[in-house]
Amino acid sequence: MAQQAGYSPSFKRPAEILRMRRKRARSQGVSSGGRGAIASPCEGASISAVRPFSPGPLFGQGHSGGGVKRRNPFASIENTFSSPAKKKVFIYTDDDDADSSDSVKPGGSAGVEGEKSPTRTLPFSERLLQAEKLSKDVPGKKPTSLSEDDSQFEDEDLFQEERTSILKSPQAGAVTSIAPPVCVEYPADWSLKTHLLFTSLLPFSWAVQPRATEEAQGLTQHCRGQYTTIPQSIQDPRTSAELRCGFQQCLQFWQHPSLSWLSLFPRIGAERSFTGKNVPWAQDMALQQSLMSEWSVSLSSLYSLLKARLCPYFYVCSYQFTALFRASGLAGNSIITALLTPTTRGLREAMKADGIEFTLPLLEERRKSKEQGSTAHNQETDGEEEEETRSEASDKEDDDDDGGFSWLTEMGVQDKIKKPDNISIKLHKERNSVCLDHKPESVVCVSGTHTFTLINFLINCKSLVAGAGSQAGLPPTLLAPTAFRGATLHSLKARSVNVKTQVRAGYQDVCSLEVTGPIMPHSLHALTRMLRPAQRGGFSTALYTHEPTAVLNTHTTREQAEQAVELDGCGLHPSTIQQLQEPSTLGKSPLRQLHLNNYSYTWKS
Repeated sequence: MAQQAGYSPSFKRPAEILRMRRKRARSQGVSSGGRGAIASPCEGASISAVRPFSPGPLFGQGHSGGGVKRRNPFASIENTFSSPAKKKVFIYTDDDDADSSDSVKPGGSAGVEGEKSPTRTLPFSERLLQAEKLSKDVPGKKPTSLSEDDSQFEDEDLFQEERTSILKSPQAGAVTSIAPPVCVEYPADWSLKTHLLFTSLLPFSWAVQPRATEEAQGLTQHCRGQYTTIPQSIQDPRTSAELRCGFQQCLQFWQHPSLSWLSLFPRIGAERSFTGKNVPWAQDMALQQSLMSEWSVSLSSLYSLLKARLCPYFYVCSYQFTALFRASGLAGNSIITALLTPTTRGLREAMKADGIEFTLPLLEERRKSKEQGSTAHNQETDGEEEEETRSEASDKEDDDDDGGFSWLTEMGVQDKIKKPDNISIKLHKERNSVCLDHKPESVVCVSGTHTFTLINFLINCKSLVAGAGSQAGLPPTLLAPTAFRGATLHSLKARSVNVKTQVRAGYQDVCSLEVTGPIMPHSLHALTRMLRPAQRGGFSTALYTHEPTAVLNTHTTREQAEQAVELDGCGLHPSTIQQLQEPSTLGKSPLRQLHLNNYSYTWKS
């Protein structure tokens, strides 16, 4: 082993070799930098001009006095030198027109410490503004306040202090406004809900099993339209009488007709819930006429209350469509409006025959978007509104159809081929109108005095009541937030359950509150208004919508109310009225999820 070439007997102790090479690298780095300093023979000597832990020359290469230190490929420009003398600082001079290079002394230095100079160092905010100004004045040239090694400050702590002072200053409003806005209210949802599911980390034990006095107080407040003030912060909701009474008040609604053995909501697609139930009016015509007579009186009473703004809105739930009547001042309309969905071509033709003027809001929006998007294509697919424009074209097509089969006569086969009848040809031409049936686009809007004509139309319409099936002879369901003639007071069902959900490696208690029944817009807002302080500003809600009524959120504002309409006598809370007065912004999509976090609402539709 001793005779082998290149063998070093000191290889067993590599630490001494590395220490010697490190000393040599430091001495060569100083000599190559032009400083003329010689490495100290001491082991712990260090040079401030050379960054510590920098690698030395490559192994196997000669180490001459004029050698060049190998650059660290992983080193960045800003940490190559740590000498304060190399730092460049922006210097303010009295001569604003001087060149930017005159503000900094040659060699990138700001001058020797202790040198008398009339210049002063600018604060961080003015430094940035001055740098932007210089960059604009001298195109293509970097501002002198930013050096090549990106060292604007003599110390990192100085940068942090100035940055903190700027953020805390009043001028930093644009920076602090990045935080998301606080939404203390959510848009009104005019669709009917079948049930709600509230979840929170705090229990809902206060919302169930009310005392007799609390239930009686809640019923009295609902009938009289009175509301108690709920504290913004409640320490123990179980002992808050105002909160428990207010919750019972939120669950009340009025309905006609009322049959204890039948659930009269929903009505569309609810044949299974009526199957097998006792329906004595199905074969008794006298009983059916009595039910319709009472129903007509209740509907007329509701419209009178709506016209006097004593009832804010009500729903008519038939087996084939749902109608929403809203008082003037709600949803941004200054007049009474009514929405019907879904509709059929036969129903729309019958309404036209009775002189009821209506519009198709969704089709109008589609037509406007097409007109704005592309003016080249003028093909309109608006159903009812296109019938007049297509009448002239249909006359020409009729002429073509009359002579369209002349070639059969020339061939002598006119008797062997059956010609389409006039009804089939007419249905083919009106296919755009028929294809709207039972779709969200078929929603119609009636406004103004035509809503009174619509009430008479519903009372006298024979097709409003099913002639066969499990709902035969049963009048539509009327739902309203206030009392009306022939109405029965009903209450939504509330049930609280505590469950455990798995979170990471453990389990977490999650409390839930389920509310079922025909949940109208005022009930949803009243419930969230109660849960807001009770759950300390944090809960989540899953909303299950009766899908045929989802399109009732369609924007129908035509005549903006010049001033707020007085609705104080309708029996709703002022905050609920304020929410319902805003124009609808949800469109065809109802609220699906509602979250309250730190007293701020977020929602998904």
